[in-house]
Amino acid sequence: MEVTKILKAIADETRFKMLKLLLQHNYCVRALARKLGLSESAISQHIKVLKEAGLLIGVKKGYYMHYDVDRDILRQLSTKIEELAAIERELCNPEKVGCKSSEQKICHVRKSGHKCSDEVKSICHGDDREEVGVENHGNCKCHKS
Repeated sequence: MEVTKILKAIADETRFKMLKLLLQHNYCVRALARKLGLSESAISQHIKVLKEAGLLIGVKKGYYMHYDVDRDILRQLSTKIEELAAIERELCNPEKVGCKSSEQKICHVRKSGHKCSDEVKSICHGDDREEVGVENHGNCKCHKS
C-alpha cells in the first residue's frame, strides 16, 4: 500500500466526493457523472487515479463497469494515520554528553513548557544551516542520539 499515493488520490475534492458516493452504492461512470454534474470523461479520469491508488474495484455488470471502494485499503490507511497521530514528540536530553550549553538552554526551555525567548527562537527556528551532530525537529535542536 502506497500511503502517499492514496492520500494524493483522495486529496482532490471531486475524488473524495466520488469515494463517499461509492461507499454508499456501486455506480457506473454515467451515474457518477450525473450525480456529480461532470462529464463522463472527467469521471473516467478520476476513476483512473483512484484505481491506480488501489481504492476502487471494478465489477462488470452487463455492458457497464460498476465501481466499489476497497474498504480494506481504507482501513489500512486509517491504521497508518492513527500510527502517525500516535507518534510522540521527543524532548531534548540536556544531560547528554556533548550538548553545548546553548543547546542545554534550549532543551531546558522546551522541557519546562515555557515560551521561548527571542534568542532561543532564533536558534531553533531562524537558522537553516546544518550543524554537525545536531538535528532540527522543527521547534528545538537536539543532540543526535
